[in-house]
Amino acid sequence: MKKKILIVDDDIDYIFQMKLKVESMGFDTITAESQKEAEKIIEEIKPDLCILDLMMETDDSGFILSYKIKRRYPDVPIIIATAVTAETGMSFDVMAEENQRWINADLFLDKGIRIDQLQREIKKLLKM
Repeated sequence: MKKKILIVDDDIDYIFQMKLKVESMGFDTITAESQKEAEKIIEEIKPDLCILDLMMETDDSGFILSYKIKRRYPDVPIIIATAVTAETGMSFDVMAEENQRWINADLFLDKGIRIDQLQREIKKLLKM
């Protein structure tokens, strides 16, 4: 059975591109265009991995959604793919101990990630 990857972003073009990349790697995808839509999905479906945008309805929608997913499914890896560093200059290190307490994500990636790097990171997180 194929692994399911939830992709959440408010940019439908980005969702389309990410969906094509992830499906070309052999995974099934579920998509949502908002934090609220994703919250409804996770009530019924447990994804194997999630790729979330950081800034959707609010500047911290990705953090809130990540927190809710981890609370419900603590073993589901979460990648936050964001352009926040390019847009604001802010960067996040999920390995820094002080950030691990409030950032419930396994990995931060800047948008524009190459497909080979994305595939490596997904396989590493899914222990494949």
